[in-house]
Amino acid sequence: MSLLNKEVEDFSVNAYHKDSFCTVEKKDILGKWSVFFFYPADFSFVCPTELEDLQNKYAEFQKIGCEIYSVSTDTHFVHKAWHDASSKIGKLSFPMLSDPSHSLSKAFEVFPENGSLAERGSFIVNPEGKIVTYEVSAGNIGRNADELLRKVQACQFVAEHGNEVCPARWTPGEKTLKPGIDLVGKI
Repeated sequence: MSLLNKEVEDFSVNAYHKDSFCTVEKKDILGKWSVFFFYPADFSFVCPTELEDLQNKYAEFQKIGCEIYSVSTDTHFVHKAWHDASSKIGKLSFPMLSDPSHSLSKAFEVFPENGSLAERGSFIVNPEGKIVTYEVSAGNIGRNADELLRKVQACQFVAEHGNEVCPARWTPGEKTLKPGIDLVGKI
C-alpha cells in the first residue's frame, strides 16, 4: 500500500536540538514543508555522512520554508552524546528526533517487522501534514541532499502550479510541462 497522500499520524517525541532537549509534535510540522529523514542508528558509518550532507544544504532547505527532522530509534540522550562526540554530527542544527518506541518508524513504515532499527527513509511532507513523496533505501546506500532538496522544490512547484509537472532533473527556473493531448507522443 502506498503512503502517498497519507496524513502523518499524531505524534509527540523527544528531540535534541540546538544544545537542548525539546518535544516535537505533529502540530509543529503543520503549515510548512518538512522532511523526515529516517536513518538506522547513531554512532554508525553511513549515517553521519548523510546527516552532514543534509547540514551542508540546511540553509537552502530553510530558505524554501522546509524543516528537516532526522529520526532514529536512538534516544535524545544518545543524540546529544553523538553530537558531542562527532565532528560531523556536532555541526547539525536541525532537530534530531528520538524514536525508541518505534512509533514514528512504524507510522512511516520504515521499521522492519523483526527489526530493531529504522530503515533509511526520506519523506517529504506538505504543509497539510500529508506525505507527498518518499523513498526507502537499502541500509548500506547513502542518500543525496542535493536530490532531496530538488524533490522538495519540485513538490512545492507542483503544489503551487497544479496544472504543470516537473520533468526528470528539473530545477527551479527550468521549463515544466503542461500535460495535454498535444504532448502525447511528442516527448
